[in-house]
Amino acid sequence: MKTTRVLRTPGGLSLRVDVRAVTVVVLLLLVALAASVVLIGTGDFPIPPGDVVRTLLGDGNAGQEFIVRELRLPRVLVGLLVGASLGLGGALFQAVTRNPLGSPDVLGLGQGATAGALTMIVLFSGSAAQVTLGALVGGLVTGLAIYLLAWKRGVHGYRLVLVGIGVSAVVTAVNGYLLTISDLVDAARAVVWMTGSLNGRDWDQVWPLLALCAVLVPLVLANARGLRMMEMGDDVSNALGVRVERVRALLMVAAVLLVATATAAAGPVSFVALTAPQLARRLTLPRWLKGAGGAPTPGPNLLPSLCMGAALLVTADWASQRLFGADQLPVGVVTGVLGGVYLLWLLVTERKAGRI
Repeated sequence: MKTTRVLRTPGGLSLRVDVRAVTVVVLLLLVALAASVVLIGTGDFPIPPGDVVRTLLGDGNAGQEFIVRELRLPRVLVGLLVGASLGLGGALFQAVTRNPLGSPDVLGLGQGATAGALTMIVLFSGSAAQVTLGALVGGLVTGLAIYLLAWKRGVHGYRLVLVGIGVSAVVTAVNGYLLTISDLVDAARAVVWMTGSLNGRDWDQVWPLLALCAVLVPLVLANARGLRMMEMGDDVSNALGVRVERVRALLMVAAVLLVATATAAAGPVSFVALTAPQLARRLTLPRWLKGAGGAPTPGPNLLPSLCMGAALLVTADWASQRLFGADQLPVGVVTGVLGGVYLLWLLVTERKAGRI
């Protein structure tokens, strides 16, 4: 069964559309929106989904308007944007490294952002805005360091992963040192931030994330063709007219910015960047390829990964509030448990297939 259709316009232009990928994107968007409506209605003052929708459309009473628009909507929007950023950033890293384990969690970007945040908390007793800025700077500096250390007449996937694992170990040790020299209050504040949470998020976190996604998502999707060509190898890509190092550097910078900004907004929410691209890959993979161990090209997989990340994070946030009784867990705890189980399953699957 064909999963690709060619659409032609009256002007003579043609566009190839992956029907399966489009279907997956639409379904994931519906899941994310439905989970968002349910999440907005969840809390000490529950609101039915129908009332949530009416309030969002401007037809709620004064109490519902305040609870929905001022208290809960910003948190949900941050969750959607953080999940989308992590999903897209993880897909870019895995595509560039051509490795299912090449995610920000493994490469150390989350640890780098944590080091920046801990520096502001422990050494400077910084405000929330300063901690956010420190996390952003820490993630960017770590990403730059990994790229420069992995550079040797270009950047190749396995070298990037190995360098990232080494940098991650060093930065993790730095984070441990910062925690040991902190006082009790700063240490408790740091541990809460390191878990990854959407608690207390407001419009101040929404607007920077929204602006960054509005710029970077179209830029990344515009370079999807070059990323797809790069799966055939650098020599073939160069022969087809793709400026490999330029595309790779551009997409790496975009991925680092997406992950660092998401981490600065919500803390190091673990494993979303690892699992979202892999789950999206399995959903978009044509059935006839699954038995052959094939893999879809990265280009059509970028948008499904973005939508999968958003759906995963808001669903995990709902689970953290509803499935553990009166104890509301930070969303990073839930994603960590689910992601850890998925990582073990992925390692077993890859080993059985003889790829590791």
